[in-house]
Amino acid sequence: MAGSDDDNEPLLQNAEATGFEVRHRTPRQKVKGLFESDRILGREAYCDVGGINISASASLQSLQLPVEADCIVAIFVIAFDTKAGNLVEWCLPEDADLDGVEFKAMASGSHTLQRDFVYFSHKGRYGLSCFENMPVDSELERGARMKSVGILATSYTLLHRHMQFLETQVRHQLEIPERYGQLKAFWEDKQGVLPASTSSLSLGLPVSAASTPSIELLPEMKITHPAGCFSQFMKFFGEHIFALWKYVLLGKRIIFFSPPPIGVVCYRVYCACCLGNHNLHSALMSQEPKPQFYVNVADIDTLETEVQYIACTTEKIFETKRSLYDVYVDNQNITSHSPNLKDLLSVSDADRDKFQKLINQRNQEIFSMQEFGDRELDEEDMFTNFFMEQNNRLFQTLIDVSASQDRQLTSDHMKCMGLDPVGDRSFLMQLVETYGIDVMLMVDNPCCPR
Repeated sequence: MAGSDDDNEPLLQNAEATGFEVRHRTPRQKVKGLFESDRILGREAYCDVGGINISASASLQSLQLPVEADCIVAIFVIAFDTKAGNLVEWCLPEDADLDGVEFKAMASGSHTLQRDFVYFSHKGRYGLSCFENMPVDSELERGARMKSVGILATSYTLLHRHMQFLETQVRHQLEIPERYGQLKAFWEDKQGVLPASTSSLSLGLPVSAASTPSIELLPEMKITHPAGCFSQFMKFFGEHIFALWKYVLLGKRIIFFSPPPIGVVCYRVYCACCLGNHNLHSALMSQEPKPQFYVNVADIDTLETEVQYIACTTEKIFETKRSLYDVYVDNQNITSHSPNLKDLLSVSDADRDKFQKLINQRNQEIFSMQEFGDRELDEEDMFTNFFMEQNNRLFQTLIDVSASQDRQLTSDHMKCMGLDPVGDRSFLMQLVETYGIDVMLMVDNPCCPR
């Protein structure tokens, strides 16, 4: 029986194109054809080393999770008084413990700006405040009225929802001071009731909610940020983003310094935390990056007790407090006073390869969006998924090797994990020690030949 015209069509478009068709495509058509073919075939990276099979995306699954509820525990207005300095002008609940919040919600150096915002932590809670500086014809206020309106919550993952409201309210408080009706209505609608115990479990929140969100919170991780926040982070640090990646995985104390505005630096803290994301639930993987966001001199005592954190500040004095941090990032300059950590500042060949893959993945996402009408590019998902796949592959390889009979970690294993057998040897040795992973490194040290 003669087949229809459709019978002559390939089952997979572009997968069985004739040689003539391929030869006569434009370069753009060839790229589009290959990309579309991969989309249809559902290809994914796969690594097989010494009997250990690791799929780069096997552990990333689409999650349909309930939307996390707000749990706002305080709302406040901070004002600058020419005689008393920063002070809490108003708050709900009236007995809220906000001691010190006045210096976080209105960061040091804010008086030089017209407006800014800041994320911060306060006694186990996370805060977001919006600041504005409005010129006024008043000798008493020395020509400027400065206020911040902010909230405290049990987790920072949902604070972004309220930024626009806070921006509107700080302008309202500047123009019509001491009118708190809208803030009271917001509090009545959004307030959360804390039980006697303040642990994550008693709050009904995921264990990681008080620190870095794990995979369970990924759909709600977004902090409202300018378009291109993650691409700006990549461009700002370039290949050295992988030096930060190593420090984050090692659970080091990292502080970002920058003059005001501090809001964009809070985004760097957030992006740095995303470098450590993974979704392996092994007991070995219990360490997670802990964001402190904005800190000032009043936080020194607290930071002295922290074994790991990622924070930012506008106060240069922190640079002299070497006991408080392991890694100091002054704008784009990453430094460490620890000899072991200084070695990790050098960019390895594998770091360059990973950075190029990250750039290529972003370009591919943009191409897909433009050519195939896909949804708008979600840079946060792209960025987070890239590092989650990288971290999953790295840790899963280490776990599998440690469970093998000989526990020997070879150069091939390191390459599979995206590491340089020579340039990343020091990092890997520190990593397995940090997480207590029992493997035997079979990669020769070039400085100590046998």
